[in-house]
Amino acid sequence: MPITVEEFETARPHLLSAAHRMLGSAHDAQDAVQTAWLRVMTARSSPSIENPSAWLTTVTARVCLDELRARRRRNEAPLLADAIPAAELAADEAILRTEDVSRALMVLLNQLTPPQRIAYVLHDLFSMPFDQIAHVLGGTVPSAKKHASRARQRLDSAQHASERNSRPDQQIVEAFLTAARTGDTRRMIQLLAPDSVRDADAALLPHGARTTVIGAVDIATETGYFRDRIQAACRLTVNNKSVYLIAPGGHPLATIEISTANQKVTRIALRMARADDHFAAALPSTSS
Repeated sequence: MPITVEEFETARPHLLSAAHRMLGSAHDAQDAVQTAWLRVMTARSSPSIENPSAWLTTVTARVCLDELRARRRRNEAPLLADAIPAAELAADEAILRTEDVSRALMVLLNQLTPPQRIAYVLHDLFSMPFDQIAHVLGGTVPSAKKHASRARQRLDSAQHASERNSRPDQQIVEAFLTAARTGDTRRMIQLLAPDSVRDADAALLPHGARTTVIGAVDIATETGYFRDRIQAACRLTVNNKSVYLIAPGGHPLATIEISTANQKVTRIALRMARADDHFAAALPSTSS
């Protein structure tokens, strides 16, 4: 056998990281890596491989490409957070925090075609040469480069100027969310307008909780109960609006849209994420 068990185990952490970015799920990544190893073990005998890790990455990427294409044929939309078992969601969240993976990027990768996602992940995130990526995709080097280029364009797509001009005061929004993440109720009250309103979908709240809360003190107090969710929020453009997306493990759960006026937060709207939501890169911050 050209690759030993020891070589596979040495490469496994790298393979799992790459497969996670390609598939968006720690559970699916484990399955892909195991499938890749089974393919290697059952392959016909061949000469020794100089770089076992690179070869295993190639085989794993092919497995991931097959899975992404199968999802596309089945017309499967990426799962929202509330449809994922808690244990799997926790595993995905652990990877994001342990490996410092961009939460927003994991959401945006779902907007790409299978070849675009594979080419972008392998080249831009894991520095694989394009000749090897072309081998994975079963195409040419120029084609592999084009897939990666189109992926970058889609991930960095520009938004409409009208949306850019209607954005809230980003410094106030960031300050409020920082206070919310740390449970700083006093700072939240300072940043909220006295007559501010928090409106939320009932599905995001405990049974019987008020969907609408008015007043800085009540909003700040209630917000403190949801620190874990806010810590899983990232800034994105959703359906052409600049919002924060709560995405535990990189899976959309809900949006937070914050409005400001006169350097105060005036309204907070929390909405469940939908399967047909369109995600794009966040608009760059500008000084107010």
